[in-house]
Amino acid sequence: MKNLARTTLWLFVAVAVFTACSKDDPTPDGPEASEYTKKVNRFIKAAMDDKYFWNEDMPNLNYNYETDSKEYFHKLLDEDDRFSWITDDVQALLASFEGNEKSFGWSLAFYNITDIGKIVAIVEFVYPETPASAAGFKRGDIILKVNGNSLSESNYKDLLNLDQVDATVGIPTENDIVADTTITLVSDQLSLNPVLTSNVVEHDGRKIGYLFYAQFIPNYDNNLGAVFQSFISQNVTDLVVDLRYNTGGIISSAQYLASCIAPLNVVNSNDILVTIKWNRYWQKYWTDRQIMSQLEKYFDNQVPSKMGLNKVYFLTGPYTASASELTITGLRPYMDEVITVGDTTYGKYVGSQTLLPETYLNDADAQEISNWAIQPIVLRWANSAGVTDFEGGFPPDILVDDNLLNAFSLGDKNDPLFKAAIEDITGTPVVAMKSVPKVSFNYKMIDRGFSRFDENKRQGPMGLIKLPE
Repeated sequence: MKNLARTTLWLFVAVAVFTACSKDDPTPDGPEASEYTKKVNRFIKAAMDDKYFWNEDMPNLNYNYETDSKEYFHKLLDEDDRFSWITDDVQALLASFEGNEKSFGWSLAFYNITDIGKIVAIVEFVYPETPASAAGFKRGDIILKVNGNSLSESNYKDLLNLDQVDATVGIPTENDIVADTTITLVSDQLSLNPVLTSNVVEHDGRKIGYLFYAQFIPNYDNNLGAVFQSFISQNVTDLVVDLRYNTGGIISSAQYLASCIAPLNVVNSNDILVTIKWNRYWQKYWTDRQIMSQLEKYFDNQVPSKMGLNKVYFLTGPYTASASELTITGLRPYMDEVITVGDTTYGKYVGSQTLLPETYLNDADAQEISNWAIQPIVLRWANSAGVTDFEGGFPPDILVDDNLLNAFSLGDKNDPLFKAAIEDITGTPVVAMKSVPKVSFNYKMIDRGFSRFDENKRQGPMGLIKLPE
């Protein structure tokens, strides 16, 4: 546990955070919490006092009388904080941040097909060499039932959360979606490379590199570098980076990706990608000691493959978040054009950090509650031009609907988002050489995800920063 923790924890802690509840804390009516719960609550209180971005605005609660630790944590959050969260399964969660988790290997979007009153799951993409790929699932496939039951708002997450499912494929007809074959999938422990696919498309004399990137995970930065080296060796003239399903990740990988793209003079000079603001204590701590690496994040002149572009396209959607948004807005002050194609992004300009009991409690107490962790917001970032607080996300420069009911493979130039980017790059239309059956239903997306940790990833770790040991 401690080796895993060192990648995310800074071990200098203000003395004040070890103060439990003062004599002035209110003593509410009701039973006291159990001794175990008090230890969890004491850890939460100390960690939030220390690192939480809005720590000065937290309510004064006596944790000895908070019998539900998760509820207690949420009582401490700022009213505008929709990102911080808590877990009692930290080992599995931290592994998932690194692309290691038990899953079926598919990413799903959940649609309410309002015309026919059915909820369905539609495959966004499938990782290779996973249970889903072995079963033959591909982008655009429809799932109508799980374990023999029609999908509903109460059971659709079973397709992400369970260890085994019977998934019934749906086939569109003229005015309905009907059940077809049922396929059994058993989840597996997977290591998932987020650099899922890349290719080069030639159109109207241009060589356009396409990269689909699913999550910002430093373990796979070398895979990113290999793709960019391939683009350089093939004399790619234009770049399209597909972040439409990328909810974020570790900020160092955002630095890496941005450095592969940006103008050479910007990268080679290690210019500022983003500036960072912490709570008052930590802002003063870093500033007084002039530890600028915690106040600014830079382009990295050590990346091995630099395209040195002045123009780039990003494919975006409502779940393009945090580290993805940081990459997009961080590049904008330095490039002639950073063009987004698709839909408005999520709107997350803050970063979080994994905080563990061992930093805040004695060894015995920390070991007893070692399965717990909190992931509070600890910082806010802005690009070098000061752009931040974009709660509504970034609207696309070119609005395109990502309609999975008529899906093409990722990287196929007939995919509507990629097609729109190609046509904007070249000024000439992409003439479809193949088609998929046209399905016309009114629908509303209700959710999307890859695993049982998606909600936590979406709300918390996107933009997470590794701090020094």
